[in-house]
Amino acid sequence: MTPSQIVKFLDQHVVGQEEAKRQLAVAVYTHYKKIALAAPEKLEIVKSNVLLIGPTGTGKTLLCETLSKALQVPFVTADATSLAQSEFVNEEIDAMLQRLIEKADGDIGRAQQGIIFIDEIDKLKAISGQARSAAGESVQHALLKIMEGAPVKLKSARYIDTSHILFICGGAFVGLNEILAKTHTFGFISTADDDNQKVLDRLNARVKPTDLFEFGLIPEFAGRLPIVARLQPLSREMLVRIMTEPKNSIFNQFRQILQNEGVELKIEPEVFEQIADLAMEYKAGARSLRGIFEELLTPALYLVPDHPEVKKVVISSLFENARFIGSADLHSTPGG
Repeated sequence: MTPSQIVKFLDQHVVGQEEAKRQLAVAVYTHYKKIALAAPEKLEIVKSNVLLIGPTGTGKTLLCETLSKALQVPFVTADATSLAQSEFVNEEIDAMLQRLIEKADGDIGRAQQGIIFIDEIDKLKAISGQARSAAGESVQHALLKIMEGAPVKLKSARYIDTSHILFICGGAFVGLNEILAKTHTFGFISTADDDNQKVLDRLNARVKPTDLFEFGLIPEFAGRLPIVARLQPLSREMLVRIMTEPKNSIFNQFRQILQNEGVELKIEPEVFEQIADLAMEYKAGARSLRGIFEELLTPALYLVPDHPEVKKVVISSLFENARFIGSADLHSTPGG
């Protein structure tokens, strides 16, 4: 797939984050092109792993999952926090690679061209008071070998070569903006027009290896993540779009569930805005949307299966009971 085709596929499932999508699409396109070119020439490829930086709930994991579906490659996720808390880091890494082989249905060749997403990588800083083996800095060292690429012997006695596995790391990196504000490198250059200023702004917004060092990643680890893409905080409008636009949006899922019962679900636009406002207060990005939405629909989903006469459910406000159309006896949720 070309980068533009990858972005089009991502657009069907992930709302917004256009710049991050383009960067990720180009990164995976060039990664697999390198592999294809290296094979006949027997060249050793230099991998460009990716770092995704963005607040919680902005879609880092969803982007990677959707990307793996587009490319039809094995994909697993791991949690850096769990690695940092484990006394047996190498066993956790072994289990992560074993899961990748399982996702490839036991095919080592396919697994070796898969994608591994490690979330909360920003938590891998040395933690005072903890044993060195369990500290975040120690985990960074443990990950260096597989991220760069090497044959790894698993507990099952099988070998997997990680040279062609793409590693994508993600994290919120709270406090990084303050570091960036202090390290603008190109502010002294005078610009002649708006286009030049846009280039300058992009350069200044770029996260540099030195910024990651100051944040707490060791130089060797940051060096394994040359491509850095930033995801923006979700706006109220984006949260509304997330609930309604993607193919598998929350609204479409529940509409289909009720449709299978012969019931039409109508939710007024104001309701989505109210849910988005509540989610903004929770400060958890898109993660809180499903919980609010399911709570909103629980009374309807409880009542509808026992009342085949109901043909339509209308929700006009997050703070009002649903209306049930199709029976003179059902006007609101029980207890309403």
